[in-house]
Amino acid sequence: MNELMGKHCKACEGGTSPLDSKETEYYLKQLQAGWELSNDGKEIQRKFAFKNYYHTMAFVNALAYIANIENHHPDLEVSYNRCIVKFTTHAIGGLSENDFICAAKTDALLPKID
Repeated sequence: MNELMGKHCKACEGGTSPLDSKETEYYLKQLQAGWELSNDGKEIQRKFAFKNYYHTMAFVNALAYIANIENHHPDLEVSYNRCIVKFTTHAIGGLSENDFICAAKTDALLPKID
């Protein structure tokens, strides 16, 4: 089990520094393939593909449950057979460990992709 799966998000206030590039790379390596770092280094995102709308919405609902429990909410782009999930910590203007905790828990919703 990935170490991030055992963690829970902590409240992040302004004044906390976002992760630096070394920390970001460390956490990215713990996620499944497919997560991408934005050009400005302030966001991670992954595109999930599904066979139909029902499966897409089941995934979105499961992700919404995780986001509610962790109190850390992604930006979502939802369409018929795909969902793009984006994590960032708005309060600090960049990435925090919370983003990677939630990304790992998002990965756990589906079978592992190599």
